[in-house]
Amino acid sequence: MSTFTYDLTLAGLSVGSAAALTGIGLIVTYRATGVLNFAHGAIAMVCAYALRQCVVGWGWPLWLGAMVTLLFLAPGIGVVLERFVFRPLSVLGGDPAQTLVASIGVFVLLVGGAALVWGQGARDDAPELVSADPWGQLAVVLVLATGVGAVIRWTRFGRELRAVVDDRQLAVLGGVDADRVAAAGWAFGSFTAGLTGVLLAPYVRLDPYGLPLLVMEVVAVAVAARMRSLPVAVVVALGIGVGQSQLTRLHPADWRGQLVQAVGANLFVVALLVAALVLPGLGSRDALPRTTTARIATPPAAWIVAGVLFLLPLGFAGSDLHTSVQVPALGVVLLSLVVVTGRGGQLALGQAAYAGLGALFTALLAAGRFPLLPRLPELAALALAVLLVAPLGLLTGWPAISRHGLSLALATFAVGVGVSRFVFAQPYATSGLSLDRPSGFDGDRAYYALELTLLAAALLTTHTLRRGRTGRALAALRDHEQGASAAGVQVPPLKLLAFVTGAALAALGGGMLGMGVRAFDPSAYDPVRGLLWFAAVVVLGADSTLGALAAAALLVGLDAGARGGVAAALIGVLAVGVGRFPGGPYEALRVAAGRLRPQRRVRLTVLGVGVRRRLRPVYVRAGSTEAAGPCVVREAESDAGRASGARSLQGHAAGAGQRSGSGAITPAHAGVAHPAQPDTGSGHATEPGPRGQASATPADHTDVARPARHDTGWKHAPAPRRTPTPPVLTAHTLHARYGGFTALDGVDLVVRAGQVTAVVGPNGAGKSTLFHCLAGTVRPARGQVRFGGRDITRLPAHARTRLGIARTFQQLAVFPSLTVAENVRVGAEQGRVTEPGAVERALRLFGLDGDVRSLPAAGLPTGTLRRVELARAFAGSPRVLLLDEPAAGLDTAEVAALTVVLRALAAEGTALLVVEHDLDLVAGLADVVHVMSAGRIVSSGPPDRVLDAPGPQETPA
Repeated sequence: MSTFTYDLTLAGLSVGSAAALTGIGLIVTYRATGVLNFAHGAIAMVCAYALRQCVVGWGWPLWLGAMVTLLFLAPGIGVVLERFVFRPLSVLGGDPAQTLVASIGVFVLLVGGAALVWGQGARDDAPELVSADPWGQLAVVLVLATGVGAVIRWTRFGRELRAVVDDRQLAVLGGVDADRVAAAGWAFGSFTAGLTGVLLAPYVRLDPYGLPLLVMEVVAVAVAARMRSLPVAVVVALGIGVGQSQLTRLHPADWRGQLVQAVGANLFVVALLVAALVLPGLGSRDALPRTTTARIATPPAAWIVAGVLFLLPLGFAGSDLHTSVQVPALGVVLLSLVVVTGRGGQLALGQAAYAGLGALFTALLAAGRFPLLPRLPELAALALAVLLVAPLGLLTGWPAISRHGLSLALATFAVGVGVSRFVFAQPYATSGLSLDRPSGFDGDRAYYALELTLLAAALLTTHTLRRGRTGRALAALRDHEQGASAAGVQVPPLKLLAFVTGAALAALGGGMLGMGVRAFDPSAYDPVRGLLWFAAVVVLGADSTLGALAAAALLVGLDAGARGGVAAALIGVLAVGVGRFPGGPYEALRVAAGRLRPQRRVRLTVLGVGVRRRLRPVYVRAGSTEAAGPCVVREAESDAGRASGARSLQGHAAGAGQRSGSGAITPAHAGVAHPAQPDTGSGHATEPGPRGQASATPADHTDVARPARHDTGWKHAPAPRRTPTPPVLTAHTLHARYGGFTALDGVDLVVRAGQVTAVVGPNGAGKSTLFHCLAGTVRPARGQVRFGGRDITRLPAHARTRLGIARTFQQLAVFPSLTVAENVRVGAEQGRVTEPGAVERALRLFGLDGDVRSLPAAGLPTGTLRRVELARAFAGSPRVLLLDEPAAGLDTAEVAALTVVLRALAAEGTALLVVEHDLDLVAGLADVVHVMSAGRIVSSGPPDRVLDAPGPQETPA
């Protein structure tokens, strides 16, 4: 090996060692807490600044400063973050979206704090902790990796760590102190971040923005190791470091030389792009930002105030007006995040790249330097730049089709970093480039008026995507992607629409920013700035256009009127608290105002207490005091309310049937209902049973056709023979495997019109896999699923819904930010039901046509939400209805009412398939029961024959 090659290898090992430290820290933190620490680079930067402050600023010995920084400050930062930021999030449910936003908030807070304390200028006097010889750094990396691996594999703490990673709640129940494990993981991760920072600082630019981004670029090391394998992370880091150094010896003469130099200087970025876009995504948890509370409507007065404030700068002059010019442009950029993240629910961390491309393309088109195009006027250049950048939104939109949460965040971040490094930072693209304002709008006041016009157009576009059918579909996608697909929403095209529209808006805003300052400044579109924009929009209301405008005014105003870093620090503080107030500061202020408002407690006099007792008796349990009476009353009232709601649902079904005259109401007409007969005076209504026979139902509907339990087993009346109805949905020899486990082994199934088909069996029998194969969420390895005469095996869920196959979920799949009526309307719209009364029929049938129709779904009781889900599925006029444990979470009265409605649907010709553990419900509802075990159907037939036989189907729910 030549001396030059050896020197390059040593230099690569030095860089790779620092990257390996970052990978080790990220992996340990992720394995201990499940959090991808986006603040890792910011912690490294703070520790590097702290060591410099101790040694250069205060004159401490290097060893003392290093000990304080690495053994106290760095682990202390990790412990503080775990205790006060991420532990509350895990207690509140550990939503990955909230933890990701909180992590970005910590990043922004530390960057802004460092800019406030140490300034924004670069430092080149950072002390050198370890010599440039890479062997020392490599030894540190190998010792750390070996030690951590040994601890995880062979110690009690390692076993506890693995247990917490597998199932935190189960580990806690087993006696593991999960908080201690998480704190240790954060402390070690922060220690490695601090060590990375102090090792890199002497050789790179030490500033609040450059070093954090440089560290975050090497997250590819941890992603390539699947956030698990420390040896893989070390090997990948050293390999990339050596490869990056060796590429510097190549110097092609033509344009390829510039490309090779760019790749050689940014090989970690290339690895990040490959890891984020090519390798399989991290984890399977859905980390989309969810609106868990009802969104507070913006009062019209707020828009009037905002309009006045945005018109006010037209009266400014000088520097005030020059600063105000940036606000509408940045507002347009942030509106792109409202579309993508706020309404579409997609984590978009690369919008700064599209804003920069909009400014760059505008400058190139206006200067006549864009290939194959002549020089254009500035306004025409801006419009064409938007059209050119919009399709590039597919760079992040296409990965979003199959990725969620952390995987999508990494993909969008990687695209943003890649564009910044390979386009904005390259002289061939930006050297000598200038950007002027459109002709006739040279002055600040005239240009500000033009910006207001463009901002109004962007607001109109955003409003269009947040209202109507498209807006409801986007909200459904954001709240529950699988539920949206089951309702018929075409999820992939809708995601692409959100990203393409977001890219267009970001490009428009970026071009406006560039023309406002009359220059293309690559630093204005840095990926770190993109993280700041994302955090600002999320904390001020991701789905609020007014919040985006407020964020733009806040960021521009604080940066111009205060010391650099104030805006980032403030946004970081707000983002850190996003877990407690996911609705943003508006919700926080509303909650705080409610707590501060004095509570007036009304006390009854002695006479009043006596009157209340005579009017409403208080039932007190034996041994309880009189003070407990109101609680008992409230419980009784709550139970009565639930029973009343169930009777209301059943009454609506009966009423619809009576209004039909003949008792036969089809989904295409006045609503499906069971053909109940008029009251005979006995207090009972005669209804058709599940197999065509009449059955008596009590008037209070508390026990609808429930079979009696005898010593000899379940007893059922024999069902009369009836002519088989035609098959609607069939499965032929379905096979499905998960790894080495066979979930389905040649299953054949027929679902007929007008019948209720039930599938029962023990856990692990294959019921859920069969259900998902029929619904389109799982594709079988072999076999066919046919709808009528059509093969639909490869059709996705939303396409099956539009054909007439609707489904419900075991875990409720409703859209909490939409009202009850809007939830049902999504099902009708996406099912392509054009009849105006379809939504009203569904609301009436399921007892949702009262005041509850206008309430947001967030916070409603489980029984009501189950009816909302069923009504949404019914509103699309399905021919087949797939029900996954529809009785889950319902009480006895609600189950009885549900039974009546499902019988009515079957009586009108709808084919129903029910997967259920409640054998009482199955016995009283189903026409045909299939028993599954070990991936096969082992028994089929009427309930009275199948459920009488003891077997695996008799398992507890």
